[in-house]
Amino acid sequence: METTPAHSAPPRVLTIAGSDSGGGAGIQADLKTMLALGTHGMSVVAAVTAQNSVGVQGYWELPAEAVRAQFRSVVDDIGIQAAKTGMLASAELVETVAGLLAGVGEPVVVDPVGVSKHGDSLLAQEALDSVRTKLLPTATVATPNLDEVTQLTGVRVNDEAGLREAAAAVLSYGPRWALIKGGHLARDGADIGHGDEAVDLLTDGHEEHWLRGPRHDNRHTHGTGCTLASALAAGLARGLSVPEAAREAKEYVTGAIAAGFALGAGLGPVDHGWRLRGS
Repeated sequence: METTPAHSAPPRVLTIAGSDSGGGAGIQADLKTMLALGTHGMSVVAAVTAQNSVGVQGYWELPAEAVRAQFRSVVDDIGIQAAKTGMLASAELVETVAGLLAGVGEPVVVDPVGVSKHGDSLLAQEALDSVRTKLLPTATVATPNLDEVTQLTGVRVNDEAGLREAAAAVLSYGPRWALIKGGHLARDGADIGHGDEAVDLLTDGHEEHWLRGPRHDNRHTHGTGCTLASALAAGLARGLSVPEAAREAKEYVTGAIAAGFALGAGLGPVDHGWRLRGS
């Protein structure tokens, strides 16, 4: 009887985040990104959202017991080469996930999701302190946007120099690296980049890496933060250094933004499959 040869598994990445029913952000974006970058994505669902192109209509947290069970099922049997966190919703879930990740030796990317692209809150106010004191210390890299920097540290960034202050404030909570995403507020008047350029700062407090890319005039950018963090985790799982993984993630998400497409009546998603379509 002829048998099919077994293939070796690709690097494995675990996302611990919320589900986006519209498919543009959250766990759905994470898994698409992980596949596009040559890894096997796995998931721990921490919350379920009712979400579409015009906003978040509601969200429901899963019990901490369910989050813990999903994590143990994946990690204890399949194993991981990297993990990434996204929407965790409540202090209880933040602390549960932080406790689980504290026992993991692989790289961890923490995307401290606070609000959606539409401005809807995805994190209870009382959970902020748990993010600062419990979750951020587990991070190999933290990837806040400028709104999340302000939410967590009180620092408001208005120019490139302010990215250094933001990074220092985030690093003070314990992540090994901070990737401060500077593109988020440029359209609202902050002087980040040079008009047609989007710039992010990656630093561990000693070395700095300025990641620059073209700014694309495309409003369909839903899922950008989830996508960048997942791309970074995928690179780390494949053995890249943090700076190498960050550069690859920046390139991938820049292409995904350029190819973002209209969906529904509001903001469409970035295109996670842009390379497959030859964009």
